[in-house]
Amino acid sequence: MPKKKTTGTAKASKKKSQSLEQIKQLLLKRREALRQALHGQLGTLYQSEGNRGGDVVDAALDSEQNELSSQLAEVEGRELALIERALRRIESGEYGICESCGQKIPVGRLKILPYATTCVKCQREAELSGGYEGGFPLAGEDFLTTNDLELDLS
Repeated sequence: MPKKKTTGTAKASKKKSQSLEQIKQLLLKRREALRQALHGQLGTLYQSEGNRGGDVVDAALDSEQNELSSQLAEVEGRELALIERALRRIESGEYGICESCGQKIPVGRLKILPYATTCVKCQREAELSGGYEGGFPLAGEDFLTTNDLELDLS
């Protein structure tokens, strides 16, 4: 019995669905990791609220640590929301299409930033105009830098 030849279109379609499945699995793993991290951070914040004690320096360090944990939880929460959005777009068949121009987002970009909702060109234009539509962080918000994470212990 002769072997069926696979057309170029069929091969491309199979490769695309494999890439999409890999990206979906990556998103699911990252979602679970973020959920666990957020659960632990929020638990720590609630515990530290009840453990007030020590001297002024301890209280200041606890306060600073709580602020950092709160900021980190906020950033991770935003990322989690973007991941959930990407998973919904996969299910609806809209994943990989730029929300701004309607063109395909390159697979390379999606592998690096799987919750991207805009192509590189539209993302660049949004950043130059001062917005981060569909990107991270959300529009009008500042990036968290390492300077924000340093403690002054002097």
